[in-house]
Amino acid sequence: MRMRKLPWAAEYLDQAAVVTSNPCDHQGCWKQKLHTDELHVEIGCGKGDYLLEMSKMYPQSGWIGVEKDQSVAAIAARKYEQASDTQDNASIIVGDAQEIETWFESGEIDVLHLNFSDPWPKKRAHKKRLSHAAFIARYGRLIQDQGEIQMKTDNASLFAFSVLQFQEAGWFLHEIDLDYRREAHEEDAVTEYEQRFMSRNQPIYRAVWKKIPYVNKDKKKR
Repeated sequence: MRMRKLPWAAEYLDQAAVVTSNPCDHQGCWKQKLHTDELHVEIGCGKGDYLLEMSKMYPQSGWIGVEKDQSVAAIAARKYEQASDTQDNASIIVGDAQEIETWFESGEIDVLHLNFSDPWPKKRAHKKRLSHAAFIARYGRLIQDQGEIQMKTDNASLFAFSVLQFQEAGWFLHEIDLDYRREAHEEDAVTEYEQRFMSRNQPIYRAVWKKIPYVNKDKKKR
C-alpha cells in the first residue's frame, strides 16, 4: 500500500541539507563530497532508518540513500536532520533507480544495499524488481571490482528469484542466510520495519554477492 502524499514534502526536500538535488553533478565525486574512501548506496531507503543508523555506526564511510517517493524521502530527510548525532557522511537522492548510471561513475560504489525492496509479486511486474537482471547489469557497471551487493528481505519468493538472477548474471554468492536475525548482528542496524517481522518470529532472508570472488593468492600458490 502506497503512502499518502504529504503536502509539505516537496518544499522540505528543496531546503534539506542532506538531500542532493542534482546528483548528476556529483558523478565521480561522491567520495570527495562525503569525505570517505568507501561508498555505500542503499536503493529504496524508505523512511531512512537504515541510512541514519548505519551512517552513525560507520562515520568513516559515505552513505547514500535513494528513494523515488517524495513523501517517503521527505520523512527520511527530516529524520536524519532532526537527529542530534549525525555527521556529514550521508546524502539522499530523490529519484528512480532507473537513472542510477547518471548519478554514479563506473566503479564508484563499494557496497550496494537492497533492503526490503518492493517484491512486485505479479509475474508481469517482475522486471520492476530491483534484483531483476536489468538492474543487476547497471549495478555491475557502477560497483568496483572488489565490491559487493547486500540484500535483505522478508519475502521468500523475491529472495529465490534474486538468487537465480544474480547466479545467471555471473555474480559470486559469498553469503546466504535463510534466518538472518536468529542470531544478533550488532554490526547491522535493525529498522523499525524489520523489527516487526522479527517480533513475529518471521525469518529475514539475506545474501551477499561479490562482483569478483576473493582469492587468497598465497593459498592458491600451495
